[in-house]
Amino acid sequence: MTGGGAPGTASKAVTEAVRPPRLRSGDRVAVVAPSGPIPEERLKAGLDVLRGWGLDPVVAPHVLAAHPTLGHLAGADADRARDLTEAWCDPTVSAVLCARGGYGAQRMVDLVDWTAIRAARPKVFVGYSDVTALHEAFAVRTGLVTLHGPMVAAAAFHQDPRTQESLRATLFDPESVRTLGLPGAGPLVPGRARGVTLGGCASLLAADLATPHARRSARGGLLLLEDVGEEPYRLDRILTQLLRSGWLDGVAGIALGSWEDCGPYEEIRALLADRLTGLGVPIVENLGFGHHPSAPTIPLGVPALLDADVGTLTLDTPALAAS
Repeated sequence: MTGGGAPGTASKAVTEAVRPPRLRSGDRVAVVAPSGPIPEERLKAGLDVLRGWGLDPVVAPHVLAAHPTLGHLAGADADRARDLTEAWCDPTVSAVLCARGGYGAQRMVDLVDWTAIRAARPKVFVGYSDVTALHEAFAVRTGLVTLHGPMVAAAAFHQDPRTQESLRATLFDPESVRTLGLPGAGPLVPGRARGVTLGGCASLLAADLATPHARRSARGGLLLLEDVGEEPYRLDRILTQLLRSGWLDGVAGIALGSWEDCGPYEEIRALLADRLTGLGVPIVENLGFGHHPSAPTIPLGVPALLDADVGTLTLDTPALAAS
């Protein structure tokens, strides 16, 4: 397989993406594992949720595979990339859902056949955490809206009704989830900003800099940032790298999600303020997306209004198009 050529969007400001069709009852959806290994019982629980929504989930061949020597990977890089390519290019599949994050997407993203994926019809792609590397690749290589949302084998997807409902509504009735936010969201820096949503896991965005599938700038975008398990000094390093590289130059606004297991929030908040308020743009905190126990699904590639004063992100259009 080959990475294929870029469509020329990597160096431009963040622009609105093409919306794939929303799902309908009876649609076939594929589950892939681009990153870490999957506990079978958690996969089964997630598949049951999807079936309860009237979907027909199919599991890619290597989802339950294990790398022969590296236990943190769900099978060999080429196999994980092939699963994603074949699922996307299957004309009977309407959406591709990631089973979990962990680590490994960066190892397989260059092996995905992006030329074949661009030639296939648009469809829904869902994931977060390590899947941030694939969100960026889909944005740069296909120009499609993707969904920063819960994964099939993630605990929150099984256990939290609000997390489930946010994804279900986005997939089937996206008009009903145009305004996104959680109680407690509010301004780190007050103000309002318009732009196109992008982002995800901060450490993955930093690690993606200067790679073939990463955009060169967040200019003009509403940047979503969250992370998990990164100590404050490591978050400082990550944010400083994004600043020093110029990647944050011209960003329109920033939405901050969850920082699970990163330390006391007062310390994290002080670090975020130290590193980000100098950009002079509105910043909303505690929007809750990411590794939060109750995490909303947020579309990437959609024009929106960020209102830090009231703690909301309001989409100009539904995340997905009419079928």
